[in-house]
Amino acid sequence: MRNAVRRVLAQDTHDRGLAMPLVIGITAALAALMVAGVAFATGALRNARSDQDWNSALAAAYAGIEEFESRLAYDTSYYSAGNPAASFSAGSNVRLPVGDATNPAFGLGATGTWATVPGSNGASQFRYEIDNSRFAQDGTLRVRSTGRAGGETRSIVADLKQEGFIDFLYFTDFEVTDPQAVDPTDTKNCAIKYPNPRPCDNIYFGGMDQLNGPVHTNDAIQTNGPAEFNGRVTTSWEAASGPNYIRYEGARPTFQNPGDPTFSTSIGMPPTNTALKKETRSDRPDEVAETGCLYTGPTSIEFKSDGTMRVISPWTQFTNTTGDTDTGGSAPDKCGKPGSTGLAKKSGSTYVGVDVPVTDNLVIYVQNVPTTSGNVNRVASSSRTPVHPGAIACTSSNRNNIGYPIENETVPFSTAYGCRNGDVFVKGVLNGRTTVAAENYVYITGNVTYADDNDDMLGLVGNNAVWVWNPMRTTTDWRGDTIYSSLLGGRDRYIDAAILSVAHTFMVQNYNRGGTRGDLWVTGAIAQKFRGPVATTTRSGSVSTLSTGYAKKYYYDERFRTQAPPKYLSPVTTTYGITVWVEVEPAFDSDGNYR
Repeated sequence: MRNAVRRVLAQDTHDRGLAMPLVIGITAALAALMVAGVAFATGALRNARSDQDWNSALAAAYAGIEEFESRLAYDTSYYSAGNPAASFSAGSNVRLPVGDATNPAFGLGATGTWATVPGSNGASQFRYEIDNSRFAQDGTLRVRSTGRAGGETRSIVADLKQEGFIDFLYFTDFEVTDPQAVDPTDTKNCAIKYPNPRPCDNIYFGGMDQLNGPVHTNDAIQTNGPAEFNGRVTTSWEAASGPNYIRYEGARPTFQNPGDPTFSTSIGMPPTNTALKKETRSDRPDEVAETGCLYTGPTSIEFKSDGTMRVISPWTQFTNTTGDTDTGGSAPDKCGKPGSTGLAKKSGSTYVGVDVPVTDNLVIYVQNVPTTSGNVNRVASSSRTPVHPGAIACTSSNRNNIGYPIENETVPFSTAYGCRNGDVFVKGVLNGRTTVAAENYVYITGNVTYADDNDDMLGLVGNNAVWVWNPMRTTTDWRGDTIYSSLLGGRDRYIDAAILSVAHTFMVQNYNRGGTRGDLWVTGAIAQKFRGPVATTTRSGSVSTLSTGYAKKYYYDERFRTQAPPKYLSPVTTTYGITVWVEVEPAFDSDGNYR
């Protein structure tokens, strides 16, 4: 018995010795699992925190872009704000706002400031840097915005472009005729929106009209035939029911986009184009990086495909000015020398002018001959003759001295070619980028096209009307009826440009006289205060036939979605839209230093 008990006790002791390492091993394994679980949970928390910071940093970078856009909308000159010490701003003309306008988003370095994202309780911040080196060229600003959250930073680069007239192939403020375009002495007020009564003629889109691009009017679109709208169409008039346009008679127009025209808010026209004249001042380098050319009195410009332009401008004395009232001036070679050896050079009894280069992003402004005392281009109001030796005098106050009206031309109204008017007469093949503006009229006297459709760009901005020149001769038949015949050879007209008439209209001179002229091909953008007629038509059933003038063939220059001619005018209220954005490597570390 005792031996049996000993055997049992011995076995029990042996088993207890084997169990101890097993228990220790299991305990160690459980502890390791617990440690791993805690470590995994902690790491996951860290990753979640990092992911949250990473996403928040990107959101903060976007917030920076939006904040800069809001500043531009409030202050249209803010395109020149920035930190000139920023690496992204190299080659730009920017300056730091001071005083109450100080912007923390322009900070640099570890001790520099950051702007706080509203609503983030200080957890998210941003900085941005500005590149405005292309602004004079095409109206584009490039912004690099860096967001910071926790220990993460992310950067995006966005191109911002002004939104305005150039976003449309065709823009009007009022869809009615301009009474002053036919007779400048007419005092009727036609600046009245539909459906209010207005003492002027409506202009309709008809069966001969084809618009290939976006269209907007602040008024109501009116049709009397199957016009084609091959692009987005918006209007600031909203029908109580049904489509947002007025159909008087004839077949229905066709709209590319279902539901068009859609409602959109009005776009305000600037009162004048004088903002472009500022670009010819040489005393404002902070605002005018590249001084343009100021010409005085009737001026002819013929673009040439070799990158030059032939300029005739007999009244011009100084092509750059200084002071708010133009009391100082200079005449750089790039604009052509004034006087008998340059801008007023003659061959016999005819002005022939001089060739000058179309410099990069050139702005040209043609002003009326000033009479204000102290103005460097002043000529006494009684004079019809420029001041340089051998100058050709105007034969009357309603005929200029550069050849208009041409021989046998019957003027459409008496002041069409005023002796001292700030009128510009434009034609030719442009090689370069330029904006040409006139204090009075712009006359397109021939085809205006590009040497390179991908690179060249032209803006034509008239304070008053922009005319497609169409001179007429009048004779009387045996019955005593007046007969109109065109003095132009050939048919059709080709215009590559962004066209803007600030106070009046874009139209064909003598549009209702002299028979048909073929097609008016415009590739670009047209904006005007009043709708300008280019033709008359007759309709038989649903078929429209051209009677006089030109049939519209308008095509939008797609480049205008992201670019613009130099210093092209913007609406009264300017907004900016993002045309391109891309994420890039972070510009800054979280400590604020450049990477």
